[in-house]
Amino acid sequence: MSFFGNLSTLFGQRNGSDLKAAKSSKLKTPARSQVLPAPLLPSQPDHNKLNHLKPDLTKSDSRLSHKSPTPAQSTTAPTTAQLSQFESMAREAQAKAREIIVEAKDEALMIRSESERKARQQEQQLVEQQRSLEQKLDKLDEKLGQITSKEELVQRDKVELERQKLSVEDTKNQVIKKLEEVSGLTRNEAKKTLLENLEKKIRSESAQLIRQVQEETKQEVDEKVQEILIDAMKHGATEYVAEYTVSVVTIPNEEIKGKIIGKNGRNIHTFERFTGVDIDLDASPNEVKLSCFDPVRREIARVALERLIKDGRIQPARIEEVVEKVKTEMEKVTFEAGKNLCHAVGVFNVPTGLMQLLGRFKYRFSYGQNLVTHTIEETKIGTKLAHELGLNVNIVKLGCLLHDIGKVSEDQDDNHIALGVRIAKKFGLPQAVIDCIAQHHEDEPFSGPEQMAVYIADAISGARPGARYENLEEYVERLQSLEQIATSYPEVKEAYAVQAGREVRVLLEPEKSKDDDVTVLAVKIRDEIQEKVVVPGSVKVTVIRENRATEVAK
Repeated sequence: MSFFGNLSTLFGQRNGSDLKAAKSSKLKTPARSQVLPAPLLPSQPDHNKLNHLKPDLTKSDSRLSHKSPTPAQSTTAPTTAQLSQFESMAREAQAKAREIIVEAKDEALMIRSESERKARQQEQQLVEQQRSLEQKLDKLDEKLGQITSKEELVQRDKVELERQKLSVEDTKNQVIKKLEEVSGLTRNEAKKTLLENLEKKIRSESAQLIRQVQEETKQEVDEKVQEILIDAMKHGATEYVAEYTVSVVTIPNEEIKGKIIGKNGRNIHTFERFTGVDIDLDASPNEVKLSCFDPVRREIARVALERLIKDGRIQPARIEEVVEKVKTEMEKVTFEAGKNLCHAVGVFNVPTGLMQLLGRFKYRFSYGQNLVTHTIEETKIGTKLAHELGLNVNIVKLGCLLHDIGKVSEDQDDNHIALGVRIAKKFGLPQAVIDCIAQHHEDEPFSGPEQMAVYIADAISGARPGARYENLEEYVERLQSLEQIATSYPEVKEAYAVQAGREVRVLLEPEKSKDDDVTVLAVKIRDEIQEKVVVPGSVKVTVIRENRATEVAK
């Protein structure tokens, strides 16, 4: 770019006066004009440039006229000066042109060198990349060959293993066949005989061990336990009666049912969506039945429906408004119920959130037994046990109060024990109280006497006569399950579930059993009942075996 810039600068200086001077020099001094390069002289005069030259000539004439008034000198002197000026400018132009040409050549040479250098670098890089690719391809080919050889080896080993496996099976079958011929028993018969002998040996030893432990335990604790339990039950008597309620709303007439349903069922659908309950309008002409697994939701729905019926404006917007208002009021009611429960058992400084959950006990029932009633009763029994045994009363009291807190958890993705432990940890309760919650159904081994006291108090409260209620179908199903578990053993002759399913009496066939079987079978039936049957309280298993001989004297 510098080359063309210099050229434009050079030729831009050639104005009209230079051209006119060159013309006059050619006419008067041909010898000098021949020295100039031909391309620098124009072939025809440029009249426009001559017009620009006229003012300069006029000025020169005026300056010369002051020096010499002679006419001959005035016409000759300006022409000579301009000629000499033009020659010097021409020489300068030629020198600049040569400099520009040299610079242009240098610049072109530099550009060419730089481009050649970059081209060599790129060529070298390409060569190196090609060499690297070739090396990688060689390595890939080598690895591919190794993989192929390994696959062949693996395939040969696989075939060899299959052959050896078949050979081992054949050898095994031959050995078993020879053993069967020698012993005179088939493989299944031999296995059965071994298991029977082992079971007889283990049964005898286990029965002796169980009987020994039971006798030692009975001798040490029977009398003391009886005294403590009788005294605890006496002090645990409560004036509360278990509630047996059903969420039923009475309606004045059957026309109200139409309003509850609404046009195309929009009212009943809105009510069920906002309350989370199911409405049964066919239970009775003058009743509406509400069903839901969550007792708090069911109570909210009952109160809201009673208010809507009384108000008479049953429509989606009004339903939403009333349900939200009842929910707010229900939070206050449950908080007061939880506060009253804590004060009734003598527990104070309970966190507000935990007290709110305890208030939900008011609407929660377990086999017909209200949780508020059960909790107060159990806490009184547990507190008395703790005093008698010298245990930590505060731990036992908190454990009894919170042992069923998982039953009112809003998160029902687990059993109530795991949920209760999670809630207790959330509120930062002591580990001893958490253990009481986790162990009150013997899901974990007892970690201390306080935990055992909570378990005993819960069992007494739930198992006392009249404490709980369940429907006839579930009751009969539980009794049948208990009897089926007992009769599933071949030694059992008959089995009966008595005392409302709290005891199972099992009669053994003397010819098919031994005295040791009594203890072992009682333990087996107990473990199977704990695993398969859900019972409110505990179930006592009694196994009986007797021999009778009858003779008639004549």
